[in-house]
Order: sequence, then structure tokens, then C-alpha cells
Amino acid sequence: MIEIDGLAKIFTLHNQGGVVIPVMPDAALRVSRGECVGLAGASGSGKSTLMRMVYGNYLASAGRVVVDGLDVVQAAPREILTLRRETLGYVSQFLRVVPRVSTLDVVAEPLLALGVEADDACDRARRLLTRLRIPERLWGLSPTSFSGGELQRVNIARGFAHAYPVLLLDEPTASLDAANRETVLTLIEEARARGAAIIGIFHDEDARTRVCDRLVDVASFAVRAA
Repeated sequence: MIEIDGLAKIFTLHNQGGVVIPVMPDAALRVSRGECVGLAGASGSGKSTLMRMVYGNYLASAGRVVVDGLDVVQAAPREILTLRRETLGYVSQFLRVVPRVSTLDVVAEPLLALGVEADDACDRARRLLTRLRIPERLWGLSPTSFSGGELQRVNIARGFAHAYPVLLLDEPTASLDAANRETVLTLIEEARARGAAIIGIFHDEDARTRVCDRLVDVASFAVRAA
């Protein structure tokens, strides 16, 4: 589902005299259906950069990133948007929403974009919000005023609303209490069981051990034990 070959990223700091920072010189990675691969490495080693290149937020300097047959590096913007809508989900560390849009609508939106009937989309959203312990009294409110933990759980609910064949997870269990952490790990296990290919960043060692088939060090792309 995910094939990465010769992937490189160089940042040029134009506001600092054109300083060039090579972040990733030659990445190679394969992730199959039903497999979860954890990215390992020190802070600043390129874990989030790799995920953003897979998602198409960062343009690669060289190489290929093929997701379900589409090379994201060469794809047109409309192709990337279609890939994100149908195939490639991304749970980042931050939830960006339009003010005054309700929490229920935020979670249901990926399903509505696929043409799912509103009643069915909202029912799926309600089930996820319930599993993630977001009180029903908050469902009609915009999440812009929520606490950090509540925002994270809404973000996770939105990311798992559609059964994406490919998932990118950036610290999905960070700052969660034990009960919600367990729910998120179960959601990841369910996604693997249905055949999703997953790349994740997990600083929680126990979470890595539980859900990752293997760890890949982004400094060398050598495999570590999960």
C-alpha cells in the first residue's frame, strides 16, 4: 500500500541567508496491508517530515512516495485531494476546524465528503465520540474551545470515521488518560485487522510494542525490534 524509494527532503532557509538543511537523504520503506510501522529516531530526525511528505503537505526534493498506486511526489493537487478523501487518513497532533462548526459535524465530515447519507455519517460520529468519552453535551458545540485532551480525542474520532485503507498517526496516544489510551489502541488494532496500512509515531513505548509490527529508525531506515 505504501512504497517509498530514494525519498529526500532539503529545506532552504531563505530568511537566513539561504542556509540549506538536509533532513532526509535517501529514505526507503514498504508498508503492507494490515501492517503498522512505527517511526523511531531522535527529535528533529525527520519522523514528522516523512509523514508530511507521504500526505503531500511537503514536496519531496527527490524520490517516490507511492500510496495505493499513486506517486504523491508527481501527483496533481486534485489527485492528492482525492487520495486524502478516499484512501489516506492523517491524525496529526493538531485539530484545525472552522469556528462554529459543531463537534458532531467535524467528525462526520470525512464521511459526508464521500457521499455517505447524513444520518449514517452522524451515527458513526456519535459512536466514535461515545467510545472516546466526549460528553454528549459537547457534541453540538464547536471544539475550538475544548481542552487539549478533548481536542485530541475529537481529532482521533475524525481520523477513524472513514475506514481509510492507509493511516498516518502522529502521537495518537499522547496526553491521554489510561481509558482513552486503551480506546485509541483498540481503534488502531481494529484498523490493522481490516487491512489498513499504518505509519505511526509513538513515543509511548508500551503503545509501540502493542500495535507496531516493526520500528524503522529514520536516521538510517534500519529496522528495530518493536
